[in-house]
Amino acid sequence: MAILRTVARPLLASAFISGGLRTLRDPHSVAALADPMAQPIAGRIPQLPNDTTRLVQINSAVQIGAGALLAVGRFPRASALALAVSLVPTTLAGHAWWNVEDTEERARQRVLFTKNLSLLGGLLIAAADTHGKPSLAYRSRAAATAGARSARKAGHAVGATVTDKAHGVRSAADAVRDHLPV
Repeated sequence: MAILRTVARPLLASAFISGGLRTLRDPHSVAALADPMAQPIAGRIPQLPNDTTRLVQINSAVQIGAGALLAVGRFPRASALALAVSLVPTTLAGHAWWNVEDTEERARQRVLFTKNLSLLGGLLIAAADTHGKPSLAYRSRAAATAGARSARKAGHAVGATVTDKAHGVRSAADAVRDHLPV
C-alpha cells in the first residue's frame, strides 16, 4: 500500500499544481468568472481581501502549495483537505454548466464539472487516509479507556492497602486489650 500512496499522491496533486501555476500566471483570465463565487466568500470571511483577482491568486497559491505537499507526502491529510476546500468554489465558478446556453460548451463544462467531482472524491479519500494506523479519535478513546482502567486498578490497590492497614490496627488494639487487666 505504501507504493500505491507514493505513486497516487503526486498523480492527484499534479492537476492542482499545474492549474494553480496557470492561474497564478494569469489571474485576470479567470477573475471575471470567479467574481460571483468569490465575493460572497470574501464577504463572509473578513480576513480575505475583497479584490477577486487577489482571491484567485490566493486560491492558486493554496493549490500549488498544498499540491506540492501532497505530492511529496508531507502533511498529506491536511493538504488534501486544503485542496478539497479550494476545489469547491473553483468548480462551482469555473464549470457552472447549468448556466451555459451552447450545447457543445454545456457538454464540455459538464465533463469538467464531473472531473472535478471525481478529484474531490479522491481528495476526500486522501484526507481520511490514516496509512493503516488507527485514527486520532480512535487512539484518543483507547488512551482514555486505558487510563480509566489504570485508575480503577490503582484505586482497588489503594483500597486493599487501606483495608489491610485498618485490619492491622484492629489486631494491634485487640493485642493490647488482651494484655490489660480486666
